[in-house]
Amino acid sequence: MMRRRNSPNASSRISEILPYTPEPGAQGRLGERVPVAVIDIGSNSVRQVIYEGHVRAPAVLFNEKVLCGLGEGLGRTKRLSETAIAKALATLRRFRALGRQARVSDTHILATAAVRDAENGGDFVRQAEAIFGVGIRILSGKQEAAYAAWGVRAGFHKPEGIVGDMGGGSLELVGINGEVESGLTLPLGGLRLAEESENSIGKAAKIARSALKSAAIEWPGAARNFYAVGGTWRSLFKLHIVNTRYPLNIIHDYKVSAKEMARFCNAIVESGVDKIEGIQAISRNRRSLLAYGALLMLEIMKRLDVEHVYASSLGVREGFLYSMLGEEERARDSLIEAARDLCVLRSRSPIHAIELAEFTERTFAAFGESETEDEARWRTAACLLADVGWRAHPDFRAQQNLAVISNAGFVGIDHTGRAFLALANYFRYQGLGGKVAAPDPIVQIAGPRVMERSRLLACIMRVSYLYSASMPGVLPRLRFEPRPDGSIAFVVPSDLADLCGERPDERLSGLARESGRRIELEIEP
Repeated sequence: MMRRRNSPNASSRISEILPYTPEPGAQGRLGERVPVAVIDIGSNSVRQVIYEGHVRAPAVLFNEKVLCGLGEGLGRTKRLSETAIAKALATLRRFRALGRQARVSDTHILATAAVRDAENGGDFVRQAEAIFGVGIRILSGKQEAAYAAWGVRAGFHKPEGIVGDMGGGSLELVGINGEVESGLTLPLGGLRLAEESENSIGKAAKIARSALKSAAIEWPGAARNFYAVGGTWRSLFKLHIVNTRYPLNIIHDYKVSAKEMARFCNAIVESGVDKIEGIQAISRNRRSLLAYGALLMLEIMKRLDVEHVYASSLGVREGFLYSMLGEEERARDSLIEAARDLCVLRSRSPIHAIELAEFTERTFAAFGESETEDEARWRTAACLLADVGWRAHPDFRAQQNLAVISNAGFVGIDHTGRAFLALANYFRYQGLGGKVAAPDPIVQIAGPRVMERSRLLACIMRVSYLYSASMPGVLPRLRFEPRPDGSIAFVVPSDLADLCGERPDERLSGLARESGRRIELEIEP
């Protein structure tokens, strides 16, 4: 008998976090979760995000942003304008009504640079608090930096480097390497740069260079990764994706070398955003500050000698919620949590998905296939997602899974990992015959090793589903065992022998071709 090894990866404890009991009549939601909202009152926009629940990988129920411009003119007048205040208060009244409609339990309201710095910020806060009946947290610069870093920690698997959060009124910088370090804030927000430079890119560059020169920020470890947070920088990355015709339109964890990002930012600064190919993909409201975002990115990369830049879709709001979780919840893997949720909502049997993750772990070991930590995480997530498209017409399941999984709102996974998840589940339905080819765009991201391992996992899945019929109870009793002559035995207990047949034998032959190993079926007495 093959002994099961203890594994540190997620599949070894996945059963601890299942099952959920969905709300009767609303299976598209995880019924035991209670919505929570975070409102971020920034220098440029006021945004409310309503999350399905306060958990490690929360799904977004509702998201709305209004550009209120509270920080406009602040550098000159030191006050929030009455027009901006009126617009912000009207927005907050709407957000309160939306929160009630969504049955929100708690609303957390955060205010940043504009409210913090304005002489009449306190008056605005009192009016806003009267609308909601709850207190508003006016974050200090260091608190804002810390929550931005917590947001990156919530959204990336073991991030290491420096987090930069560019808002309308300020720039926060903070190191992250396991723990979040003490951060700092600088008066380098997009609106503030534009006003203080009198809309001169040249003057803005001097202002940014001077402020960054005296900034006491050091790398917390060996990696020189810069994690970019904030709407202006997200727009910058989105434009780069469109401009370079990158095959996956996902901003989070989009990685660009500092050399390439410098080339792109220089083009924006020198030529203007309107001359950049793909600018139509950026909303007109965002375009006015894009050049200042590019300029500030350039100056930061020079000052810190950055090697790679990462886009983060998570920031202060998500960091605030993440910081409030208990240690056990924070330690959970966001990718596995999100994949598990989708599995519960859409698969035929979540328990079977757990068994598949454990079965593939044992099978990879039997075939002598080692895994990195990330590869083990990806394999587990791919198994949890393997059955989410079962309701689609059989002719379209492969394409649907490819589209849904590659574009899902996952965090804690890079684009290479997304390619693995999508390809493994594409091949799981489409097969791996000579005429089957993976869609070209996703292959560009995958690379040879991901292609090879995704195909192998798909072959194992294709075998397992013909024996299990997507239901639990069978996979724990099946096993692959290596033999001294280099062959692999597929061992089936005698009481399950009736599950063997022509179609499963064809799938075993396909696995043998893909793995380059001889596989023999063995019925165990």
